[in-house]
Amino acid sequence: MTHRNPVTALDTHEVTNQPPPFVDQNLFLQDLALREALAAAGAASLEKPLAGFGALCGSSETHTWARQANESPPRLMAFDRYGQRLDEIEFHPAYHQLMALGLDHGIAAHPWHAGSDTGHLQHGAMMILLNQVDAGVTCPMSMSYASMAALQAEPDIYQHWHRKLTASRYDPRFIPPGEKHSVTIGMAMTEKQGGSDVRANTTRAMPTADGAWLLSGHKWFCSAPMSDAFLTLANTEAGITCFLVPRWRPGDQRNGIRIMRLKDKMGDRSNASSEIEYHDAWAQRIGAEGRGIATILAMVQLTRYDCVLGSTGGMRAALTQAIWHTIHRRAFGKKLAEHATMQAVLADLALESEAATALAVRVGAAIQRAGTDEHEAAFARLATPAAKFWICKRQPGMVYEALECHGGAGYVEEGPMPRLFRQSPLNAIWEGSGNVIALDILRCIAREPASVDAVRTELQSVDSDNRQYHAHLRSLQNELDNRAGDERSARHLAQQLALALQAAALRRYAPDYVFEGFCTQRLKGARMGAFYGDLASAILPDQIIERALPADL
Repeated sequence: MTHRNPVTALDTHEVTNQPPPFVDQNLFLQDLALREALAAAGAASLEKPLAGFGALCGSSETHTWARQANESPPRLMAFDRYGQRLDEIEFHPAYHQLMALGLDHGIAAHPWHAGSDTGHLQHGAMMILLNQVDAGVTCPMSMSYASMAALQAEPDIYQHWHRKLTASRYDPRFIPPGEKHSVTIGMAMTEKQGGSDVRANTTRAMPTADGAWLLSGHKWFCSAPMSDAFLTLANTEAGITCFLVPRWRPGDQRNGIRIMRLKDKMGDRSNASSEIEYHDAWAQRIGAEGRGIATILAMVQLTRYDCVLGSTGGMRAALTQAIWHTIHRRAFGKKLAEHATMQAVLADLALESEAATALAVRVGAAIQRAGTDEHEAAFARLATPAAKFWICKRQPGMVYEALECHGGAGYVEEGPMPRLFRQSPLNAIWEGSGNVIALDILRCIAREPASVDAVRTELQSVDSDNRQYHAHLRSLQNELDNRAGDERSARHLAQQLALALQAAALRRYAPDYVFEGFCTQRLKGARMGAFYGDLASAILPDQIIERALPADL
């Protein structure tokens, strides 16, 4: 593929030495790491549908939608012109185009079709691709996908919603769900006084004579308030309980859900997040009364998986933008990408991106098989939070370094890097910030020995004599034996565990030189730091950069 730099005559100079726009690229076909990992994980059959979706995600039209949806964020329409409550959200048309792109292609539905043996992996790959264009719209897609796991606690309710959750036909209309082609489901869990400590919630649920419930209280973060229903937590006499709260009551009356305001967020601006109040909102109980936290845990693993996917996609987007810019721009007598210092940075970023991709696919494969393979289920219970902790925490630093590769051009809003950077901290916060996840890892280690055994088996089965890898395993085992109960060391243990899992995933899915390079670059203490470009002399950057190229350059 040959690209020409546009040359435009101006009064004082000609515009030269500028890269062409990174559009009309197939984001899947050019991602060799993702393609090979999926094939090695047993999902080679997804190549054709993902190639089609990757072309759509990389099109210039889709990039325009993403820009428009972020430049024109959603607006709350609290009342109509006559003073009656609406509690509706108005979006730019581009937002709906992006929602249709994902949902019409089954991003939330594939895992829940009967007999699917690649659905979670297909969902994962699609999330990685769509997050490279706009991460905001993937939030309601993720919650609709994950909500199915919680709804299964109530078979009748699950069957009622299943067909329209898996319809793969986006329907944005605010009308009763029975009249819609498809639906989406959001979440409203946290409150002002508690945040992640949902046991501190004060929202109350009162039973009705017909077996339903009425909820009263507030929620500080209600994600995607335009959804057709919300999974939420409230107190009953038995304690914290999970409920499904639809926007419409039976009889097609608007439910008692009032949107107080939309959040003015640093990033994720195309997506609506809100504060809401329940005013005798009609609801159905999901799971056993008093077991609300246990009920939502069924979906937490999936939403944390989606955090990993979102960060993986954001990191891949930052990497491709950095490579694209530095290959097309010249400075000091040659292309930026030909300078040894820049090659060291790009190779380091490429290792980070591929390690994230490999572990994301490995976690997805475990989730895919968890229903029939207890070893994989046990592996996923520990590997998922470890991947969420580390990959999401690495995203901001990596995106910043990719931004710096652009120089001043990376700092202006016309380009993609500011939006990628503002978005980059979100996944480390959503579904449990760093300390919450690190402590969850400690609890899993203490309470679920089968998960520890499954992860240990995975790590010890790596077929390699790489000295750094085996030294890292010995160090990790020592921490598991002697410091796994020490909360002060929880973050360090999470980091060490995630790095080992990334190395093992690369051994499964990537060429030897990528695995060896990662072990050299990440498993030696001096090179685990927060900055990139201190490339070990044993690593050949050309080979790693070529593998990560975003096009045939």
